[in-house]
Amino acid sequence: MKTQKSIPTTKVERSAKFVKTGIQIGGNYIKHYSKKLFNPEMDREQLNEDNATDIYKSLSELKGSALKIAQMLSMDKNILPKSYVDKFTQSQYNAPPLSGPLIVRTFTKNFGKTPEQIFDTFNLTSSNAASIGQVHQATLKGKKLAIKIQYPGVGDSISSDLKLVKPFAFRLLGMSERELSIYIKEVEERLLEETDYELEVKRSIQFSEACKNLEDVVFPQYYPALSGKRIITMDWIEGLHLKEFLQTNPSQQLRNKIGQALWDFYNFQQHELRAVHADPHPGNFMITPDKKLGVIDFGCIKEMPDDFYNPFFALISTDVINDKDKTIEAFRKLDMIHADDTPEQIEFYYKSYREMISLFAKPYTSGEFDFSKPDFFEQLYMYGEKISKMPEFKQARGVKHFIYVNRTNFGLYTILHELKATVKTDTFKPHV
Repeated sequence: MKTQKSIPTTKVERSAKFVKTGIQIGGNYIKHYSKKLFNPEMDREQLNEDNATDIYKSLSELKGSALKIAQMLSMDKNILPKSYVDKFTQSQYNAPPLSGPLIVRTFTKNFGKTPEQIFDTFNLTSSNAASIGQVHQATLKGKKLAIKIQYPGVGDSISSDLKLVKPFAFRLLGMSERELSIYIKEVEERLLEETDYELEVKRSIQFSEACKNLEDVVFPQYYPALSGKRIITMDWIEGLHLKEFLQTNPSQQLRNKIGQALWDFYNFQQHELRAVHADPHPGNFMITPDKKLGVIDFGCIKEMPDDFYNPFFALISTDVINDKDKTIEAFRKLDMIHADDTPEQIEFYYKSYREMISLFAKPYTSGEFDFSKPDFFEQLYMYGEKISKMPEFKQARGVKHFIYVNRTNFGLYTILHELKATVKTDTFKPHV
C-alpha cells in the first residue's frame, strides 16, 4: 500500500481538504444528473460509489476523528448505502500508513529519542494503520512488541474536525440538527479520551486485569515506562484478524468458542464493571494460534451511570417490558418519551420503542442465540429503515448514552453474525 509522506495538521490545511472534497462531491452530482437527463432510469449506485471513494480518500489522508467517523458509520450497516459501507470498512483494518521518516519524526518529537535508540529493532513499515494511529513491530531484550504511534495533530484537531465533518454526516445520516449535535458531542468526548494514550494505558491495564479470568480471552502486557502521551508499547499478539480467520474456514465449534469469548468479554464488562470497550470493530481483535480471542485496543471506553444502566437493562432482561406503566416510566427516564408529549404521542412512542426493544433484546432473553440466522438482522435493519422514514423520529430522543451503548451491542451482534456463532447469552446477567 502506498505510504503517506505528510499529514495536514493545521486547521487551515484540514479545512482546505474538506472544501476540496466538497467540490469533488458537487462535481459527482453534476455528472450524475447530466447522465440522468439521457437515462432517466439510472439509479444512484455510481453516484454513491464516486462519493464514497472521494470522501474515504479525504478522510483517510486526514486521519483522526474524521476517519474515526467513517469507521463508526461502516458498522451501522442499515444507515448508509452499500458503497459507503464497503469503502468505509477499509478503515477498520487498514488505512494508508504514514511513511517511515514521518513516523521517526513523530516518535522523536514525543519521546526525545529515535525508535532505534530505545528498541533493539524497529520496523519502519507499519503492520496496521487505522484512524487514530498506526502500529509498528519492535523487539527489546528478545521480546516482540507492538508500538502504537498516534498520528501528528490528531488530538489537537478533534473539535475543529468534527465541525467540518458535520455537513457530510448531516447529509449521510439524515439526522435532525439537534440530534446530530448530541451525536457529535458524545463522539467528541470519547475521541478526546481515545487520543489520550496515557489514559488508554491506564485503562488497558485496569480492564485486562479485571477481565483476566474470562475463558478464552487474552490481553497483551502494557509497558507504561515505554509509553507516553502519543505512544503505547505493549506485547505483540500473534494471530489473525476476523476477516483472515474466516478465510481459514474454521469449524462451527471454533466459531462458537470465539463467539462465546466475545459475548462474555462484553457482557462481563457491561454488567460487572458498568463500563465497556465501546469500539467493537473487527480490527481490535485477533484470533490467536491457540484459538483464543486477543483484545488489542482499549482506547474507547464507555461508562454507564446507574440512571441509564438500570432502566435500560430492566427493559431487556426482566418482565418490565410486559407492564405498560413500568415500560413508559423507563422510557421517560431514558428520555425516549418526553414530559410534554401528548397522550397520542406517548402511545405512539410506547408502541414503537417497545417493538424496538423487544427485537433488540432477543439474544438477551433467549438463553442461547444463533447469530448465523439472517432473519434477526433483516428484522433489525427493516425496523431501522422503517423508523428512519417516520417524521416522528426526526427529533432527538433518548439520552446520549445510547449512542455508544447501542453501537457497542450492535457491533457485537454484527461480529457474532459474521462468525455465524451460537452462544450462551445468560453467562453474565444484568444486575437490576
